[in-house]
Amino acid sequence: MATVVPPLSKKQKTAAAERARQQQELDSIPLDLGSVRVQLIDQTTGKNTGGTIAIPVADSQVVKLELLLNSLLGNDASDRVPYKFAFHRDSKETTESSHIDIPDDLYHTILKPGIKTTEDSIPLYYTPQAIFRVKAATRCSASISGHGAAILCTQFSPKSASRAASGSGDNNARIWDTDTGTPVHLMKGHSGHVLVVSWSPDGSLLATGSRDNTVRTWDPESGQQIGQPLRGHKSFIRSLAWMPYHLQVPGRPRLASASKDSTVRIWDCMSSRIDEVLTGHKDSVNSVLWGGTGNLYTASHDKTVKIWNDRGQCLHTLNGHAHWANHLALSTDSVLRTAYHDHTGKRPIDDAAKVAKAKERFEAAATINGQISERLVSASDDNTIYLWNPSATLKPIARLMGHQKAVNHVSFSPNGLLIASSSFENHVKLWSGVSGQFIHSLRAHVGPVYMAAFSPDSRMLVSCSKDTTCKLWSCDTGKMKFDLPGHKDQVFAVDYSPGDSVVISGGADKQIKIWRN
Repeated sequence: MATVVPPLSKKQKTAAAERARQQQELDSIPLDLGSVRVQLIDQTTGKNTGGTIAIPVADSQVVKLELLLNSLLGNDASDRVPYKFAFHRDSKETTESSHIDIPDDLYHTILKPGIKTTEDSIPLYYTPQAIFRVKAATRCSASISGHGAAILCTQFSPKSASRAASGSGDNNARIWDTDTGTPVHLMKGHSGHVLVVSWSPDGSLLATGSRDNTVRTWDPESGQQIGQPLRGHKSFIRSLAWMPYHLQVPGRPRLASASKDSTVRIWDCMSSRIDEVLTGHKDSVNSVLWGGTGNLYTASHDKTVKIWNDRGQCLHTLNGHAHWANHLALSTDSVLRTAYHDHTGKRPIDDAAKVAKAKERFEAAATINGQISERLVSASDDNTIYLWNPSATLKPIARLMGHQKAVNHVSFSPNGLLIASSSFENHVKLWSGVSGQFIHSLRAHVGPVYMAAFSPDSRMLVSCSKDTTCKLWSCDTGKMKFDLPGHKDQVFAVDYSPGDSVVISGGADKQIKIWRN
């Protein structure tokens, strides 16, 4: 016999009615406030869109602001783009954050707190949230065996969602066909665990870093090693970063590797030579990034983040963390990873056009108020995250606090508006990628979360955990959209395809799983 839920008591009904009344009062906007004047400004260019417009305060919701903006820009109903709105107040007027996101409406965010009144003209900066939409990955389309030990890293090719690479504790790397669910190439050569795999921005090369202290480059089409192993490090490889495509000398791709030996080395992949050695850290270098402006960023166990030029000179040291700096992410990571590849699938034919498109995509992603500005986020074992804008100041924009245990991984959304942080306290947190303000805690995992990856349209996030599951989240609501069970042991690595709705995951059960709609 089924259990019948007992009816609510009178006290419970009264409490529920009071909560509903308070919520209604909170959500409602007074109808007698008249109108407020707003000026819509493009966040990227800093230019005004139309003139100052008077809108009723009662109709100042973000949804209606989106409709207004799409009308001003001439977007048809079928081509409407979702936008995010923010207000920038003069930093001289307050010691608080000068950037205020508008999550719901102007009344509760700007007018009710007294930041502005209906007599003022309110400048609203807008940024497109996404110009396309991908479907949620809801099912496992393939479980592929092949590796003989735990899978430690995975990454999709920037060219297509049909190719992905993985590295394992069996000392091998593999390339997989995600369409058919079959292995394509087995790449042998390392004598230690393959800890990191990284595709070049144009997809023509694959680099692997191992516990055997070497980096190797491979031809993804044939699975053959290119040149000699890149030897020089005295301890295992922790991270790899390719030189951005628009900065490369044609035919001479360069690669940076970070090692536990406290150094970073820059390699000429075609000649297998060391170009530069970056020395300055006093302990293991855990993460290296190569920014679109040409600078390199490194995070180390010595608690510091350092900025270098590509000639090996240390430009700045960013201090603030009280424990190991574990991971870094750049607001332009997505466009640097994919170079001239985008969601349309249209690729330039000649090399000059490829470089021009890669540079155009980078500048579009990095430009704020008419200036190129790459934001950097660092995660640490001190349970905190720092958001930096190194091109403007060496002081952090914000210190992101809230995690109760070590933060293992951070990532920027492709549109640069969100930051996801994965922690050993069993959940993921979402933050504003501009101001560092807390947005959501994504709670459903019952074990430490190892990493998370955004969908290419920035609307969803996939995370992997020690609890043997991956989970897909909505970035808008902070709620879990789909649980992705199936692995038989902890899941160490997950990645979202750069231009499609395919997810790849791998873990201690030695299996690659492909998830799609």
